[in-house]
Amino acid sequence: MTRELSDVTRTKHGRPVHHWRRDVVELAALFTAVAVADGVANLIGHGPGGPALLLISALSLIATAAFHTWWARRHGHAPPAHDTGARPLAAERRAAGPSSPAPATADDGMTANALWRLRTTVRDAPGSLATLCAALAARHVDILSLQTHPLAEGTVDEFLLRAPNRIEASRITEAVASAGGADTWIERADAHDLVDAPTRVLGLATRTALDAAELPLALRQLLGRCTIRSLPGKPAGGGRGPEEVPAEGVMEDTVLRLRAPEGGVITVERPYLPFTPTEFARARALVELDTLLGPRIPSGQDVLTLPEGNAITVRRADTGDLPEARRMHERCSPRTLGMRYHGPVGDADRYLNHLLSPRFGRTLAAQTASGRIVGLGHLLWDGDETEVALLVEDEWQRRGIGAELLGRLVAMAAEAGCGSVYAVTQASNTGMVTAMRGLGLPLDYQIEEGTLVITARLTKPAVPARLPHDTLRRQYDDSPALPD
Repeated sequence: MTRELSDVTRTKHGRPVHHWRRDVVELAALFTAVAVADGVANLIGHGPGGPALLLISALSLIATAAFHTWWARRHGHAPPAHDTGARPLAAERRAAGPSSPAPATADDGMTANALWRLRTTVRDAPGSLATLCAALAARHVDILSLQTHPLAEGTVDEFLLRAPNRIEASRITEAVASAGGADTWIERADAHDLVDAPTRVLGLATRTALDAAELPLALRQLLGRCTIRSLPGKPAGGGRGPEEVPAEGVMEDTVLRLRAPEGGVITVERPYLPFTPTEFARARALVELDTLLGPRIPSGQDVLTLPEGNAITVRRADTGDLPEARRMHERCSPRTLGMRYHGPVGDADRYLNHLLSPRFGRTLAAQTASGRIVGLGHLLWDGDETEVALLVEDEWQRRGIGAELLGRLVAMAAEAGCGSVYAVTQASNTGMVTAMRGLGLPLDYQIEEGTLVITARLTKPAVPARLPHDTLRRQYDDSPALPD
Protein backbone atom coordinates (compact mmCIF):
# COMPACT_ATOMS: atom_id res chain seq x y z
CA MET A 1 0.00 0.00 0.00
CA THR A 2 2.89 2.40 0.79
CA ARG A 3 4.51 1.71 -2.56
CA GLU A 4 1.23 2.35 -4.33
CA LEU A 5 0.86 5.74 -2.61
CA SER A 6 4.47 6.59 -3.48
CA ASP A 7 3.81 5.77 -7.13
CA VAL A 8 0.87 8.16 -7.08
CA THR A 9 3.08 11.03 -5.86
CA ARG A 10 5.69 10.35 -8.51
CA THR A 11 3.32 10.11 -11.45
CA LYS A 12 0.39 12.12 -12.68
CA HIS A 13 -1.65 11.04 -15.67
CA GLY A 14 1.13 8.56 -16.53
CA ARG A 15 3.97 11.18 -16.54
CA PRO A 16 6.64 11.80 -13.86
CA VAL A 17 6.09 14.82 -11.56
CA HIS A 18 9.25 16.94 -10.78
CA HIS A 19 9.10 18.72 -7.41
CA TRP A 20 11.63 21.53 -8.32
CA ARG A 21 10.73 23.68 -5.30
CA ARG A 22 11.77 20.91 -2.94
CA ASP A 23 15.09 20.51 -4.79
CA VAL A 24 15.89 24.21 -4.46
CA VAL A 25 15.17 24.17 -0.72
CA GLU A 26 17.37 21.10 -0.18
CA LEU A 27 20.30 22.73 -2.08
CA ALA A 28 19.95 25.96 -0.08
CA ALA A 29 19.99 24.01 3.19
CA LEU A 30 23.10 22.10 2.10
CA PHE A 31 25.03 25.26 1.18
CA THR A 32 24.03 26.92 4.48
CA ALA A 33 25.21 23.90 6.47
CA VAL A 34 28.59 23.89 4.64
CA ALA A 35 29.05 27.60 5.30
CA VAL A 36 28.26 27.25 8.99
CA ALA A 37 30.60 24.26 9.38
CA ASP A 38 33.44 26.16 7.63
CA GLY A 39 32.96 29.18 9.90
CA VAL A 40 32.98 27.09 13.08
CA ALA A 41 36.07 25.15 11.94
CA ASN A 42 37.99 28.35 11.20
CA LEU A 43 36.99 29.95 14.50
CA ILE A 44 37.92 26.96 16.69
CA GLY A 45 40.74 25.51 14.60
CA HIS A 46 42.85 28.68 14.69
CA GLY A 47 42.45 29.16 18.46
CA PRO A 48 44.56 27.62 21.24
CA GLY A 49 43.83 23.87 21.49
CA GLY A 50 41.52 24.03 18.51
CA PRO A 51 42.31 20.61 16.96
CA ALA A 52 41.89 18.83 20.30
CA LEU A 53 38.55 20.58 20.90
CA LEU A 54 37.30 19.51 17.46
CA LEU A 55 38.35 15.91 18.12
CA ILE A 56 36.59 15.83 21.50
CA SER A 57 33.40 17.27 19.95
CA ALA A 58 33.46 14.63 17.21
CA LEU A 59 33.88 11.80 19.74
CA SER A 60 31.07 13.21 21.88
CA LEU A 61 28.72 13.30 18.89
CA ILE A 62 29.62 9.72 17.93
CA ALA A 63 29.06 8.51 21.52
CA THR A 64 25.71 10.32 21.72
CA ALA A 65 24.54 8.80 18.42
CA ALA A 66 25.57 5.30 19.51
CA PHE A 67 23.77 5.63 22.87
CA HIS A 68 20.62 6.89 21.16
CA THR A 69 20.65 3.96 18.75
CA TRP A 70 21.09 1.42 21.59
CA TRP A 71 18.32 3.00 23.67
CA ALA A 72 15.89 3.07 20.76
CA ARG A 73 16.45 -0.59 19.97
CA ARG A 74 16.07 -1.63 23.61
CA HIS A 75 12.99 0.39 24.60
CA GLY A 76 11.55 2.12 21.58
CA HIS A 77 9.52 -0.89 20.27
CA ALA A 78 9.35 -3.06 23.34
CA PRO A 79 5.86 -4.32 24.41
CA PRO A 80 4.33 -2.83 27.55
CA ALA A 81 5.04 -4.49 30.86
CA HIS A 82 1.34 -5.50 31.23
CA ASP A 83 -1.37 -6.64 28.79
CA THR A 84 -3.24 -3.65 27.40
CA GLY A 85 -5.94 -5.80 25.83
CA ALA A 86 -4.75 -4.98 22.32
CA ARG A 87 -4.99 -7.75 19.73
CA PRO A 88 -3.13 -8.30 16.43
CA LEU A 89 -4.52 -6.40 13.48
CA ALA A 90 -6.47 -8.32 10.87
CA ALA A 91 -3.66 -7.83 8.34
CA GLU A 92 -1.12 -9.27 10.77
CA ARG A 93 -3.38 -12.28 11.40
CA ARG A 94 -3.71 -12.92 7.71
CA ALA A 95 0.05 -12.63 7.27
CA ALA A 96 0.58 -15.13 10.10
CA GLY A 97 -1.56 -17.69 8.28
CA PRO A 98 -4.65 -19.62 9.42
CA SER A 99 -2.61 -22.31 11.12
CA SER A 100 -0.53 -19.94 13.24
CA PRO A 101 -1.49 -19.90 16.90
CA ALA A 102 -2.97 -16.71 18.27
CA PRO A 103 -0.86 -14.78 20.76
CA ALA A 104 -1.48 -15.81 24.32
CA THR A 105 -3.44 -13.26 26.31
CA ALA A 106 -4.90 -12.94 29.74
CA ASP A 107 -8.39 -13.70 28.34
CA ASP A 108 -7.52 -17.03 26.71
CA GLY A 109 -9.69 -18.83 29.26
CA MET A 110 -12.78 -17.03 27.95
CA THR A 111 -12.49 -18.03 24.29
CA ALA A 112 -14.47 -21.29 24.82
CA ASN A 113 -18.09 -20.29 25.34
CA ALA A 114 -21.38 -21.99 26.15
CA LEU A 115 -24.94 -21.01 25.25
CA TRP A 116 -27.60 -20.76 27.96
CA ARG A 117 -31.33 -20.09 28.00
CA LEU A 118 -32.35 -18.21 31.11
CA ARG A 119 -35.73 -17.00 32.32
CA THR A 120 -36.31 -14.84 35.36
CA THR A 121 -38.94 -12.50 36.79
CA VAL A 122 -37.98 -8.89 37.52
CA ARG A 123 -39.84 -5.93 38.94
CA ASP A 124 -41.65 -3.75 36.43
CA ALA A 125 -39.71 -0.62 37.40
CA PRO A 126 -37.28 1.67 35.55
CA GLY A 127 -33.73 0.40 35.79
CA SER A 128 -34.56 -3.18 36.80
CA LEU A 129 -33.50 -4.66 33.46
CA ALA A 130 -30.40 -2.41 33.34
CA THR A 131 -29.31 -3.67 36.76
CA LEU A 132 -29.73 -7.26 35.63
CA CYS A 133 -27.76 -6.69 32.42
CA ALA A 134 -24.96 -5.01 34.37
CA ALA A 135 -24.75 -7.96 36.76
CA LEU A 136 -24.39 -10.37 33.84
CA ALA A 137 -21.81 -8.18 32.11
CA ALA A 138 -19.74 -8.05 35.30
CA ARG A 139 -19.31 -11.84 34.97
CA HIS A 140 -18.41 -11.67 31.27
CA VAL A 141 -21.83 -13.02 30.21
CA ASP A 142 -22.97 -11.76 26.81
CA ILE A 143 -26.69 -11.26 26.08
CA LEU A 144 -27.48 -12.46 22.55
CA SER A 145 -31.26 -12.01 22.60
CA LEU A 146 -34.02 -10.95 24.96
CA GLN A 147 -37.77 -11.55 25.04
CA THR A 148 -40.07 -9.90 27.54
CA HIS A 149 -43.31 -11.44 28.81
CA PRO A 150 -45.36 -8.80 30.67
CA LEU A 151 -47.31 -9.98 33.72
CA ALA A 152 -49.84 -8.27 35.95
CA GLU A 153 -47.02 -7.70 38.43
CA GLY A 154 -43.48 -7.75 37.12
CA THR A 155 -42.04 -9.00 33.84
CA VAL A 156 -40.66 -12.35 32.81
CA ASP A 157 -37.45 -11.83 30.82
CA GLU A 158 -36.13 -14.68 28.68
CA PHE A 159 -32.47 -14.42 27.68
CA LEU A 160 -30.19 -16.29 25.30
CA LEU A 161 -26.75 -15.96 26.88
CA ARG A 162 -23.19 -16.71 25.86
CA ALA A 163 -20.82 -17.25 28.76
CA PRO A 164 -17.30 -18.65 29.20
CA ASN A 165 -17.24 -22.37 29.88
CA ARG A 166 -15.55 -21.78 33.20
CA ILE A 167 -18.67 -20.03 34.50
CA GLU A 168 -21.16 -22.51 35.95
CA ALA A 169 -24.93 -22.15 35.81
CA SER A 170 -25.06 -21.52 39.56
CA ARG A 171 -22.85 -18.46 39.22
CA ILE A 172 -25.12 -17.04 36.53
CA THR A 173 -28.23 -17.56 38.62
CA GLU A 174 -26.46 -16.02 41.63
CA ALA A 175 -25.72 -12.93 39.55
CA VAL A 176 -29.36 -12.74 38.46
CA ALA A 177 -30.58 -13.11 42.05
CA SER A 178 -28.23 -10.37 43.25
CA ALA A 179 -29.74 -8.05 40.61
CA GLY A 180 -33.31 -8.69 41.78
CA GLY A 181 -34.31 -11.63 39.57
CA ALA A 182 -36.73 -14.18 41.03
CA ASP A 183 -38.02 -17.63 40.00
CA THR A 184 -34.94 -18.04 37.82
CA TRP A 185 -34.70 -21.03 35.47
CA ILE A 186 -31.69 -21.89 33.29
CA GLU A 187 -30.73 -24.66 30.87
CA ARG A 188 -28.22 -25.26 28.13
CA ALA A 189 -29.04 -23.95 24.66
CA ASP A 190 -27.72 -24.85 21.22
CA ALA A 191 -27.18 -23.20 17.85
CA HIS A 192 -30.87 -23.63 16.91
CA ASP A 193 -31.79 -21.15 19.65
CA LEU A 194 -29.84 -18.42 17.84
CA VAL A 195 -32.82 -17.97 15.50
CA ASP A 196 -34.79 -14.96 16.69
CA ALA A 197 -38.31 -15.47 18.03
CA PRO A 198 -40.30 -13.89 15.13
CA THR A 199 -38.45 -16.01 12.56
CA ARG A 200 -39.00 -19.18 14.59
CA VAL A 201 -42.72 -18.48 15.03
CA LEU A 202 -43.18 -17.78 11.31
CA GLY A 203 -41.40 -21.04 10.46
CA LEU A 204 -43.64 -23.01 12.80
CA ALA A 205 -46.73 -21.34 11.35
CA THR A 206 -45.59 -22.33 7.84
CA ARG A 207 -45.11 -25.95 8.88
CA THR A 208 -48.54 -26.01 10.48
CA ALA A 209 -50.13 -24.49 7.39
CA LEU A 210 -48.66 -27.19 5.14
CA ASP A 211 -49.50 -30.20 7.31
CA ALA A 212 -52.09 -30.53 10.07
CA ALA A 213 -49.98 -33.25 11.72
CA GLU A 214 -47.31 -30.64 12.48
CA LEU A 215 -49.43 -28.82 15.08
CA PRO A 216 -48.32 -30.83 18.16
CA LEU A 217 -44.69 -30.63 17.06
CA ALA A 218 -44.94 -26.90 16.42
CA LEU A 219 -46.43 -26.34 19.87
CA ARG A 220 -43.65 -28.34 21.49
CA GLN A 221 -40.95 -26.36 19.70
CA LEU A 222 -42.68 -23.10 20.49
CA LEU A 223 -43.09 -23.76 24.22
CA GLY A 224 -39.99 -25.84 24.95
CA ARG A 225 -40.07 -29.03 26.98
CA CYS A 226 -43.70 -29.89 27.46
CA THR A 227 -46.16 -32.75 27.18
CA ILE A 228 -48.88 -32.37 24.56
CA ARG A 229 -51.95 -34.58 24.42
CA SER A 230 -54.82 -34.46 21.94
CA LEU A 231 -58.09 -35.85 23.28
CA PRO A 232 -60.88 -36.44 20.73
CA GLY A 233 -64.35 -35.16 21.44
CA LYS A 234 -65.72 -38.71 21.11
CA PRO A 235 -63.27 -41.40 22.28
CA ALA A 236 -62.76 -44.26 19.84
CA GLY A 237 -63.45 -46.85 22.52
CA GLY A 238 -66.68 -45.16 23.57
CA GLY A 239 -67.42 -43.42 26.83
CA ARG A 240 -67.52 -39.79 27.84
CA GLY A 241 -65.27 -37.27 26.14
CA PRO A 242 -63.14 -34.59 27.83
CA GLU A 243 -64.64 -31.53 29.45
CA GLU A 244 -65.42 -28.83 26.92
CA VAL A 245 -63.01 -25.90 26.73
CA PRO A 246 -64.04 -22.29 25.99
CA ALA A 247 -63.23 -20.96 22.55
CA GLU A 248 -60.53 -18.67 23.97
CA GLY A 249 -58.86 -21.55 25.83
CA VAL A 250 -57.77 -21.86 29.45
CA MET A 251 -54.40 -21.10 31.08
CA GLU A 252 -53.86 -22.63 34.51
CA ASP A 253 -50.33 -21.93 35.70
CA THR A 254 -48.37 -24.81 34.14
CA VAL A 255 -51.23 -26.19 31.99
CA LEU A 256 -52.78 -24.86 28.79
CA ARG A 257 -56.06 -26.24 27.47
CA LEU A 258 -57.11 -25.29 23.96
CA ARG A 259 -60.12 -26.27 21.90
CA ALA A 260 -59.07 -28.67 19.16
CA PRO A 261 -60.37 -27.98 15.63
CA GLU A 262 -62.40 -31.22 15.51
CA GLY A 263 -64.09 -30.52 18.86
CA GLY A 264 -61.67 -32.24 21.22
CA VAL A 265 -59.13 -30.74 23.60
CA ILE A 266 -55.40 -30.08 23.22
CA THR A 267 -53.64 -30.12 26.59
CA VAL A 268 -50.15 -28.69 26.99
CA GLU A 269 -48.42 -29.30 30.31
CA ARG A 270 -45.07 -27.97 31.48
CA PRO A 271 -44.68 -28.74 35.18
CA TYR A 272 -41.30 -27.13 35.65
CA LEU A 273 -42.19 -23.63 34.43
CA PRO A 274 -45.47 -21.64 34.46
CA PHE A 275 -46.79 -20.36 31.17
CA THR A 276 -47.00 -16.64 30.49
CA PRO A 277 -49.84 -14.81 28.73
CA THR A 278 -47.51 -14.19 25.79
CA GLU A 279 -46.87 -17.91 25.34
CA PHE A 280 -50.58 -18.63 25.71
CA ALA A 281 -51.38 -16.12 22.97
CA ARG A 282 -48.79 -17.64 20.62
CA ALA A 283 -50.06 -21.19 21.18
CA ARG A 284 -53.66 -20.11 20.68
CA ALA A 285 -52.72 -18.35 17.42
CA LEU A 286 -51.18 -21.56 16.05
CA VAL A 287 -54.27 -23.58 16.95
CA GLU A 288 -56.56 -20.96 15.39
CA LEU A 289 -54.51 -21.07 12.18
CA ASP A 290 -54.85 -24.85 12.12
CA THR A 291 -58.62 -24.56 12.64
CA LEU A 292 -59.06 -22.04 9.83
CA LEU A 293 -57.14 -24.13 7.32
CA GLY A 294 -58.97 -27.37 8.15
CA PRO A 295 -57.69 -30.94 7.64
CA ARG A 296 -54.83 -31.07 5.14
CA ILE A 297 -51.89 -33.29 4.28
CA PRO A 298 -49.07 -32.98 1.72
CA SER A 299 -50.09 -34.31 -1.67
CA GLY A 300 -46.77 -35.94 -2.61
CA GLN A 301 -46.53 -39.65 -3.35
CA ASP A 302 -43.95 -42.22 -4.45
CA VAL A 303 -44.48 -45.12 -6.83
CA LEU A 304 -42.41 -48.14 -5.83
CA THR A 305 -41.76 -51.41 -7.59
CA LEU A 306 -41.86 -54.50 -5.37
CA PRO A 307 -39.41 -57.38 -5.91
CA GLU A 308 -41.95 -59.37 -7.95
CA GLY A 309 -42.66 -56.36 -10.19
CA ASN A 310 -45.89 -54.96 -8.71
CA ALA A 311 -46.19 -51.17 -8.58
CA ILE A 312 -47.23 -49.74 -5.21
CA THR A 313 -47.93 -46.09 -4.40
CA VAL A 314 -46.99 -44.79 -0.95
CA ARG A 315 -48.66 -41.55 0.11
CA ARG A 316 -50.03 -39.70 3.12
CA ALA A 317 -53.55 -40.68 4.19
CA ASP A 318 -56.24 -38.95 6.24
CA THR A 319 -59.89 -39.34 7.21
CA GLY A 320 -60.87 -39.11 3.53
CA ASP A 321 -59.45 -42.62 3.13
CA LEU A 322 -61.72 -44.01 5.86
CA PRO A 323 -64.07 -46.00 3.53
CA GLU A 324 -61.21 -47.72 1.70
CA ALA A 325 -59.39 -48.43 4.99
CA ARG A 326 -62.53 -50.15 6.33
CA ARG A 327 -62.72 -52.29 3.22
CA MET A 328 -59.10 -53.33 3.82
CA HIS A 329 -60.11 -54.35 7.37
CA GLU A 330 -62.80 -56.58 5.88
CA ARG A 331 -60.20 -58.34 3.73
CA CYS A 332 -57.78 -58.91 6.65
CA SER A 333 -57.90 -62.14 8.66
CA PRO A 334 -58.87 -62.08 12.36
CA ARG A 335 -55.28 -63.06 13.25
CA THR A 336 -53.82 -60.07 11.39
CA LEU A 337 -56.31 -57.64 12.96
CA GLY A 338 -55.73 -59.16 16.39
CA MET A 339 -51.97 -58.68 16.14
CA ARG A 340 -52.47 -55.05 15.15
CA TYR A 341 -55.18 -53.90 17.57
CA HIS A 342 -54.61 -56.31 20.51
CA GLY A 343 -58.32 -56.60 21.24
CA PRO A 344 -61.67 -57.73 19.84
CA VAL A 345 -61.63 -57.76 16.05
CA GLY A 346 -65.03 -56.07 15.96
CA ASP A 347 -63.55 -52.93 17.57
CA ALA A 348 -60.95 -52.41 14.84
CA ASP A 349 -63.09 -50.09 12.70
CA ARG A 350 -63.83 -47.84 15.68
CA TYR A 351 -60.18 -46.74 15.89
CA LEU A 352 -59.71 -45.89 12.22
CA ASN A 353 -61.15 -42.37 12.37
CA HIS A 354 -58.74 -41.49 15.19
CA LEU A 355 -55.77 -43.16 13.52
CA LEU A 356 -56.34 -41.45 10.17
CA SER A 357 -56.78 -37.99 11.66
CA PRO A 358 -53.70 -35.80 11.06
CA ARG A 359 -54.40 -34.16 14.45
CA PHE A 360 -52.97 -37.18 16.23
CA GLY A 361 -50.09 -38.13 13.97
CA ARG A 362 -49.21 -39.13 10.44
CA THR A 363 -50.49 -42.05 8.40
CA LEU A 364 -48.96 -43.60 5.29
CA ALA A 365 -51.01 -45.71 2.91
CA ALA A 366 -49.75 -48.27 0.41
CA GLN A 367 -52.17 -48.69 -2.49
CA THR A 368 -52.24 -50.55 -5.77
CA ALA A 369 -52.62 -49.03 -9.21
CA SER A 370 -56.39 -49.52 -8.94
CA GLY A 371 -56.54 -47.42 -5.74
CA ARG A 372 -56.96 -50.34 -3.35
CA ILE A 373 -55.28 -49.73 0.02
CA VAL A 374 -53.29 -52.80 1.05
CA GLY A 375 -51.21 -51.38 3.91
CA LEU A 376 -51.35 -48.65 6.55
CA GLY A 377 -48.55 -47.27 8.70
CA HIS A 378 -49.22 -44.93 11.60
CA LEU A 379 -46.92 -42.53 13.46
CA LEU A 380 -48.82 -41.41 16.57
CA TRP A 381 -47.94 -38.59 18.96
CA ASP A 382 -48.31 -40.08 22.42
CA GLY A 383 -47.47 -37.26 24.82
CA ASP A 384 -43.68 -37.19 25.07
CA GLU A 385 -43.34 -40.45 23.14
CA THR A 386 -44.00 -41.58 19.57
CA GLU A 387 -45.63 -44.85 18.54
CA VAL A 388 -45.36 -46.66 15.22
CA ALA A 389 -47.90 -49.26 14.06
CA LEU A 390 -48.35 -51.29 10.87
CA LEU A 391 -51.16 -53.19 9.22
CA VAL A 392 -50.64 -55.05 5.92
CA GLU A 393 -53.36 -57.01 4.19
CA ASP A 394 -52.78 -60.79 4.30
CA GLU A 395 -52.47 -61.20 0.54
CA TRP A 396 -49.74 -58.51 0.37
CA GLN A 397 -47.60 -59.61 3.29
CA ARG A 398 -44.00 -60.85 2.91
CA ARG A 399 -43.40 -58.46 0.00
CA GLY A 400 -41.54 -55.68 1.85
CA ILE A 401 -44.47 -53.29 2.19
CA GLY A 402 -44.27 -53.30 5.97
CA ALA A 403 -40.54 -52.50 5.91
CA GLU A 404 -41.13 -49.71 3.42
CA LEU A 405 -43.80 -48.09 5.55
CA LEU A 406 -41.83 -48.55 8.77
CA GLY A 407 -38.66 -47.02 7.32
CA ARG A 408 -40.56 -43.96 6.15
CA LEU A 409 -42.36 -43.54 9.48
CA VAL A 410 -39.11 -43.68 11.42
CA ALA A 411 -37.55 -41.17 9.03
CA MET A 412 -40.51 -38.85 9.71
CA ALA A 413 -40.02 -39.25 13.45
CA ALA A 414 -36.33 -38.42 13.17
CA GLU A 415 -37.12 -35.36 11.04
CA ALA A 416 -39.63 -34.23 13.66
CA GLY A 417 -36.93 -34.36 16.33
CA CYS A 418 -38.22 -37.44 18.18
CA GLY A 419 -35.62 -39.23 20.27
CA SER A 420 -37.20 -42.67 19.94
CA VAL A 421 -40.19 -44.61 18.60
CA TYR A 422 -41.87 -47.68 20.03
CA ALA A 423 -44.05 -50.44 18.62
CA VAL A 424 -46.53 -52.56 20.62
CA THR A 425 -47.14 -56.08 19.33
CA GLN A 426 -47.33 -59.67 20.57
CA ALA A 427 -44.31 -61.64 21.69
CA SER A 428 -45.09 -64.31 19.07
CA ASN A 429 -44.93 -61.81 16.20
CA THR A 430 -41.35 -62.43 15.12
CA GLY A 431 -42.07 -60.72 11.81
CA MET A 432 -42.51 -57.33 13.52
CA VAL A 433 -39.28 -57.93 15.44
CA THR A 434 -37.54 -58.60 12.12
CA ALA A 435 -38.91 -55.39 10.66
CA MET A 436 -37.73 -53.33 13.65
CA ARG A 437 -34.30 -54.97 13.56
CA GLY A 438 -34.09 -54.11 9.86
CA LEU A 439 -33.98 -50.43 10.81
CA GLY A 440 -30.42 -50.82 12.03
CA LEU A 441 -31.13 -48.79 15.17
CA PRO A 442 -30.47 -49.57 18.86
CA LEU A 443 -33.48 -51.47 20.20
CA ASP A 444 -34.89 -52.03 23.69
CA TYR A 445 -37.32 -54.90 24.41
CA GLN A 446 -39.91 -55.11 27.18
CA ILE A 447 -42.22 -58.11 27.56
CA GLU A 448 -45.18 -58.16 29.94
CA GLU A 449 -48.01 -60.72 29.88
CA GLY A 450 -47.47 -61.61 26.24
CA THR A 451 -47.25 -57.98 25.04
CA LEU A 452 -43.96 -56.93 23.47
CA VAL A 453 -42.87 -53.28 23.37
CA ILE A 454 -39.92 -52.58 21.08
CA THR A 455 -38.32 -49.15 21.37
CA ALA A 456 -35.91 -47.86 18.72
CA ARG A 457 -33.58 -45.04 19.72
CA LEU A 458 -33.03 -42.59 16.90
CA THR A 459 -29.36 -42.01 17.66
CA LYS A 460 -28.30 -42.09 14.01
CA PRO A 461 -29.98 -41.41 10.63
CA ALA A 462 -32.98 -43.62 10.02
CA VAL A 463 -32.91 -46.29 7.37
CA PRO A 464 -33.56 -45.13 3.82
CA ALA A 465 -37.20 -44.96 2.86
CA ARG A 466 -36.68 -47.27 -0.12
CA LEU A 467 -34.74 -50.47 0.56
CA PRO A 468 -33.05 -52.42 -2.25
CA HIS A 469 -35.13 -55.27 -3.61
CA ASP A 470 -32.58 -57.91 -2.68
CA THR A 471 -32.62 -56.61 0.90
CA LEU A 472 -36.39 -56.89 1.02
CA ARG A 473 -36.28 -60.48 -0.22
CA ARG A 474 -33.57 -61.44 2.26
CA GLN A 475 -35.51 -59.93 5.18
CA TYR A 476 -38.94 -61.40 4.48
CA ASP A 477 -38.61 -64.57 2.46
CA ASP A 478 -37.20 -66.34 5.52
CA SER A 479 -39.38 -64.66 8.15
CA PRO A 480 -41.45 -67.16 10.21
CA ALA A 481 -44.18 -64.57 10.84
CA LEU A 482 -45.48 -61.49 9.14
CA PRO A 483 -45.13 -57.88 10.30
CA ASP A 484 -48.52 -56.51 11.17
